[in-house]
Amino acid sequence: MSKPKSNNAKTISVALTLCLVCSVLVSAVAVGLKPAQVENARLDRNKNILVAAGMFDPASDTAADVAERFKDFDVEIVDLNQGNYLDDDQLLDVGIPDRNAYDASQATKNQALSEDLGNNDPAGIGRVPKYAKVYVKSDDAGQPEMVVLPIQGYGLWGTIYGFLTLESDMNTIKGISFYEHKETPGLGARIEEPEWRAKWSGIHSYDENGDVATGVSKAGTPRDNWVDGISGATLTGRGVSNMIQFWLGEQGYKPYLDALREESGQTIDNADVQAAQSTTELAAPVANGKEA
Repeated sequence: MSKPKSNNAKTISVALTLCLVCSVLVSAVAVGLKPAQVENARLDRNKNILVAAGMFDPASDTAADVAERFKDFDVEIVDLNQGNYLDDDQLLDVGIPDRNAYDASQATKNQALSEDLGNNDPAGIGRVPKYAKVYVKSDDAGQPEMVVLPIQGYGLWGTIYGFLTLESDMNTIKGISFYEHKETPGLGARIEEPEWRAKWSGIHSYDENGDVATGVSKAGTPRDNWVDGISGATLTGRGVSNMIQFWLGEQGYKPYLDALREESGQTIDNADVQAAQSTTELAAPVANGKEA
């Protein structure tokens, strides 16, 4: 008796059916998990904002603490060229329907919302958004108590993303955090460590002439008002330094910070003196492979 012939068409049909069912299931799971993923991303962003502002302790604080403390911040969209906030009508005019959903990093992919830096690109980001999202915590009188500024720049292996917080004088650095990077574990990745990030606290951003006055020095070569780099992570330190100087400069937040300082009646001289005093007060208690 001859054996039954295999039915190729039936085999292909079963395989296609299984593929279709699996695709539907995977898609359904992805769609179902999307809200949770978006919420987790939002929570992580807000947590890092609070870390940079000195308002979150990873060892003891919870997601509920993040949600409660983040309520103290106002979300504003800044015109980086002019240094002013955009109201709701102006946001619609430039193509930003929702200030909370606006992503400045994604805006760099839109020519209408960004500018090509060309050869003048020390941070290695290619394009700079015309409008930036900032986070402002105000005091009881309605004056800015601190501002948290998103920053990004190219490190050794890829783009580093973080937040930089300035105190009310718009000069003294209160804190810094990094939430996404591709730096080498044990070397450049140490920029995430609390001990290194703490070195930024009290540093002043500008000198008496309004020029950016800080950055990351090469490890073992201290420089006044600069943060000592991490041994073996020279290129990461250079990337962070370029990033800080870019975003504090004219192409970044300087027009905005100058406007805030003017609005509060401060001058860069006064702010610089206050920052220098703060740095002195904080200095006392502050207690191998190669990347480059």
